[in-house]
Amino acid sequence: MKKVLIALDYNPSAQKIAETGYGLAKAMNARTVLLHVISDPTYYSSLNYSPIMGFDSFNSVDTIQSDTAEKLKKAAQNFLDKSKEYLGDERIETVVSKGDFGDTILETATKLNADLIVMGTHSRRGLEKILVGSVAENVLHHSLIPLFIIPTKTLKGNQ
Repeated sequence: MKKVLIALDYNPSAQKIAETGYGLAKAMNARTVLLHVISDPTYYSSLNYSPIMGFDSFNSVDTIQSDTAEKLKKAAQNFLDKSKEYLGDERIETVVSKGDFGDTILETATKLNADLIVMGTHSRRGLEKILVGSVAENVLHHSLIPLFIIPTKTLKGNQ
């Protein structure tokens, strides 16, 4: 394994996913790439953010009002930079992409020749799963490379 792609969202579980994925990459002496996918801007206005990895809010980017793609991209890059700083490795690459979460994770993994995708699952159920879908499930069903899925349902804030 030469490259591990770690997909992160703004959920507080991102810290566990980043730490676990980075530890796995380090153990295999593989390069680490942190990915954040920007999707529909309205998605961001309804999330409940918690301080993670030194990223405490969108205030550093003039409080996102879901009005511009550039603000979303800047906030996402700031989030990945803080995550990289938290992990303490300047060699970590960061990528911000736009599109459908699952499809973009798969496309980025292919484009970067990743050997492994690390991501979490929020274990959505019932109506929420029908309406929102499961990104992890989508990636699992369509990935041609190994996938390491970290369950996050028991983490604080995801119960």
